[in-house]
Amino acid sequence: MGVTHTVLLWVLGPLALAGGVLVFTLDSMARVTFALLGCLVCVGGVVTVLGLPYLGVVIVLMMVLEMVIMAGFMVAYMMDPAGLMPMTMRHNTRGALVISGAVFAALVAGIALVRRPARTGARPGDSTFQLGVSLMGDQMLTMITLGFVLLATMVGATVLAAGRGRYDRFGDDLDRRPADDPAGGGVGR
Repeated sequence: MGVTHTVLLWVLGPLALAGGVLVFTLDSMARVTFALLGCLVCVGGVVTVLGLPYLGVVIVLMMVLEMVIMAGFMVAYMMDPAGLMPMTMRHNTRGALVISGAVFAALVAGIALVRRPARTGARPGDSTFQLGVSLMGDQMLTMITLGFVLLATMVGATVLAAGRGRYDRFGDDLDRRPADDPAGGGVGR
């Protein structure tokens, strides 16, 4: 591991830890959402630096999309404006402290006491391919096909659920001016 990788690990690791601490210390859901986003982007960076770029990019993409969707739902559906009302993420602090301390101690004991196996072969040249083979095995083509089928299903369901297309408000010949907008005062209002 080169100097750049080492520096990135020393920067991204503490940033991820700081983001995780902010999740439990900030007092609004919107701020907590963005602190969690920053934490998980740093975790994706750490995974990328450790030699699994595909998995790191997937973590970053999934978390960015998840946090943006969560923030959108907070703005749209929460009773308080955009999740900015004061709140706390700490509940049953004594019990949580005991449980987390016990789990941490068990994990540290496991790390210290378990005998690590020696490497038997050379490191694979393409870690992304190796990860895909170990996760999917012989089902890679099935999963790729399933991904396209799910995408087509989502697009088809959206098209069928829409009452009209984006140009229907201009009429059959696209010459209706002003447009018949549902929210505005167009033709027929």
